Amino acid sequence: MTLIQPFRALRPAEGRAAEVLAPPYDVLSAAEARERAKDKPWSFLHISRPEIDLGPGIDPHDRAVYAKAAETLDRMITSGILMRDDKPCYYVYRLTWRSHQQTGLAAIASLADYADNRIRKHELTTPEKEDDRVRQIEAVEAQTGPVMIAYPAAPDIDAILGRAAARTPAVDVTADDGVRHQLWVIDDDEAIAALTRAFDKLPAVYIADGHHRSAAAARVADGRGTRAGSHRYFLSVLFPHHEMTILDYNRVIRDLNGRTPAQLLAELRKRMTVEASDTPVRPTSAAEFGMRLAGRWYRLKLPAEAVPTDDPIGRLPITLLAHNVIEPLFGITDPRTDKRIDFVGGGRGLGELERRVASGEMAVAFALYPTQMADLMAVADAGGIMPPKSTWFEPKLADGMVSHVLD
Repeated sequence: MTLIQPFRALRPAEGRAAEVLAPPYDVLSAAEARERAKDKPWSFLHISRPEIDLGPGIDPHDRAVYAKAAETLDRMITSGILMRDDKPCYYVYRLTWRSHQQTGLAAIASLADYADNRIRKHELTTPEKEDDRVRQIEAVEAQTGPVMIAYPAAPDIDAILGRAAARTPAVDVTADDGVRHQLWVIDDDEAIAALTRAFDKLPAVYIADGHHRSAAAARVADGRGTRAGSHRYFLSVLFPHHEMTILDYNRVIRDLNGRTPAQLLAELRKRMTVEASDTPVRPTSAAEFGMRLAGRWYRLKLPAEAVPTDDPIGRLPITLLAHNVIEPLFGITDPRTDKRIDFVGGGRGLGELERRVASGEMAVAFALYPTQMADLMAVADAGGIMPPKSTWFEPKLADGMVSHVLD
């Protein structure tokens, strides 16, 4: 088995992509998805979040929800909204967001290499979320949410993708969030073979976003035994690591653990430098944090000796904040289960931290320096697991651009 293979994508018919493409299923609440899909009968949200068509009281894990997804997918195919390519192809997928551009390859990736850790992971998954994606895949007999993967430096791959993207795209859509999504089809046998060989030379690739989707694909494949088939691969888009952007993933906490704001500031000054700021604080290094407390911004900075240089997990921004602030001062040791802490993706901006604190919902907010791709890869290479909610990738892939049918 090769690391990647071409596949016969199920994708929007010509001229229909703008009606179909939708945000990933897991970045919107049910209410947000329902609003985004309003008056858009062909939005892929009707497949990825089918509960929006079954009333607000429905359990999103009810069997009827997954059946509704299958029904909608069938209707979109029979209505000619979605079509499937006649032969296995690769697909160049380009994302443009503000001044940033990244160009990757949509392909199916080997679950054998996933199991052997050649496709490396850095995140734990939760059974409930895995179960949801397993049921979704089995209901629609397709993988409809691509896993975002980073590949290490490979100029030959970059060059092939660049040449393909010099042609007129098959899809060119700018979504309502300002992200431009473009797709080119690579159906030339020689180019397909060259890409397959080039990726097979790579020692490893790294899951960036989509651990639950890849884990669910592996479970579905395991359930179908050892027979060959397209279920032995999972839907992916592979980008060069140097083009990928990780935004900050910030923290908000509901209370000050029995302290007043003045007492919290006094405790923090025992551990680090604390400076008040008249403007929002965006950290410039892993050892620096912004803090919104009692109507003011503060810049917090750890001393150099507090940052380990030989520990890929220990030097992460969130690890430094957890070990020096969140655990000792707030008593929060398991952010996965502690209801006092919440997470705010950097795409929402520092203004969202101000809003959450000003509303009284939260008592304090912390802004972090973004995790770097080199650190993510170092953690994965060491077989480590990143702390929860360490990375927020932008821009995000669209659901509905390409789906992988399990023949």
